[in-house]
Amino acid sequence: MLNKETIRDWFISLQQSICEQLEEADGRGKFISDAWDRPGGGGGVSRIITNGQVIEKGGVNFSAVWGKAPEHTLKMLKLNESSADFFATGVSIVIHPHSPKVPIIHMNVRYFEMSTGQYWFGGGIDLTPHYVVKEDAAYFHQQLKKACDQHHPSYYPEFKKWADDYFFIKHRQETRGVGGIFFDYLKEDEGISKEDRFKFVQAVGQSFAPIYTHFMRKNKDLLYGEKEKQWQYLRRGRYVEFNLVWDRGTKFGLETDGRTESILMSLPPQANWQYSHQPQPGSDEATTLELLKKDINWIS
Repeated sequence: MLNKETIRDWFISLQQSICEQLEEADGRGKFISDAWDRPGGGGGVSRIITNGQVIEKGGVNFSAVWGKAPEHTLKMLKLNESSADFFATGVSIVIHPHSPKVPIIHMNVRYFEMSTGQYWFGGGIDLTPHYVVKEDAAYFHQQLKKACDQHHPSYYPEFKKWADDYFFIKHRQETRGVGGIFFDYLKEDEGISKEDRFKFVQAVGQSFAPIYTHFMRKNKDLLYGEKEKQWQYLRRGRYVEFNLVWDRGTKFGLETDGRTESILMSLPPQANWQYSHQPQPGSDEATTLELLKKDINWIS
């Protein structure tokens, strides 16, 4: 029978596998491990890589935490209990490369269980290029569609739409990148078992390293200059804005007394903000902004 311990242990193995594959593709950087305990229950291991050949800063974090559920969680689930316990486990990843020609990538896969008997899986993976290249966006979405289609035909179109809406910087009216997939509150439903949901989450998790190491190898040697670096810093600023203002995972971690360093490892090593910056018309930067929109069919 599938239980929270089995799911937790698989997430631990996923963290190890991804770190090994990223180290091999980078060629120089090595992950350091930082184990931590949560005062309210549980803990995790943050695996951090810095100053690699391709990766400037990245984190592959595992956590398994438990304790009293926050009041806002009880309200969200419409539970009348004055208190209930939660258990949450998962892997969260953000990679920031040196080169503005290599995209930022994020992935999160997670499992949440309540002492009231409710449970669900959630997660997502999205790509944030500093420069949008349609060929790369198409490859990314093709790989995600392949993973989704092996489990349910509705997954890719439904979860792509969800990602477009979720990874949206409302105050800028632009998407964070070229999207991906996002899903939440997946549980048993209409013939889809808990085991089936977990197999899908496993497929998403296992797709991460092959996808990102492809981009590392393909784009790491592309030429760039100071203009491109300055643009990269501005795009990183947008990434920071989303994570601190809109991201639910960041909010949940902070509200449940999670480890601040691990929660904020998603932030880049350097980001810039320039007042009312406007790219040169017709430039690669302007083209990228034009493509940061919802509902683009990248694989048509």
